[in-house]
Amino acid sequence: MSPVYDCRDESQLLSGMRHARQAIGRGELVVLPTDTVYGIAADAFNARAVAGLLEAKGRGRQQPPPVLVPGVGTLRALVADVPAAVDDLVHAFWPGGLTIVLPAQPSLSWDLGDTNGTVAVRMPAQNLTLELLEETGPLAVSSANRTGMPAAVSIDEARDMLGDSVAAYLDAGPSEWGFASTIVDATTLVGGAEPRVRVLREGTVSRTRLREVLGDLLEPDPETGTAGASDPVAASDSEAPGP
Repeated sequence: MSPVYDCRDESQLLSGMRHARQAIGRGELVVLPTDTVYGIAADAFNARAVAGLLEAKGRGRQQPPPVLVPGVGTLRALVADVPAAVDDLVHAFWPGGLTIVLPAQPSLSWDLGDTNGTVAVRMPAQNLTLELLEETGPLAVSSANRTGMPAAVSIDEARDMLGDSVAAYLDAGPSEWGFASTIVDATTLVGGAEPRVRVLREGTVSRTRLREVLGDLLEPDPETGTAGASDPVAASDSEAPGP
């Protein structure tokens, strides 16, 4: 069975981080903690590794994984532009549970799946994962579960679903939040005729908090026609990818 490293133990942390770095460098998969749920990670610039991630989850190219980054500098390198409103969102909610979809930098040579020229980016509030990201570079990361199953909030849940499709498991204890990040689509802020930010998945950051930052740039809730004060969603993977 693939090894599990208890990263709350200093000796296991060092071994686990080394194993994880080496595995990602070889194009293998790693399960790691985030502040929301556990994620399954691959080198974002290794198309074979990303395809392996989708296969491990039982998912196709039509559901590409988001990308986790260690900071705003990496965000700027991956996307075509960072509008002022996105800067405001990043300042308010990063590191944390907000994933932002923007047009990808067209010069990037990667293959995350059928992204239609976009990329979903998040900086997690998890020090272990941020340290790994600083060493590996951007990682394609989706929730650590088989598609259609609840997202893993513990390493045991992830291991039960993913088994030996993953080279190493980094255990940091139960997830802090236990439910998924909020995903917003900010693509129309980059040259769009009607710039608005649309909520694709409601999660740890509520519509009310988004409205406080974005004002009228936030698209009304399609169900109520208002800004809405949504509750976090359960940690499921049925509609949108990403931890």
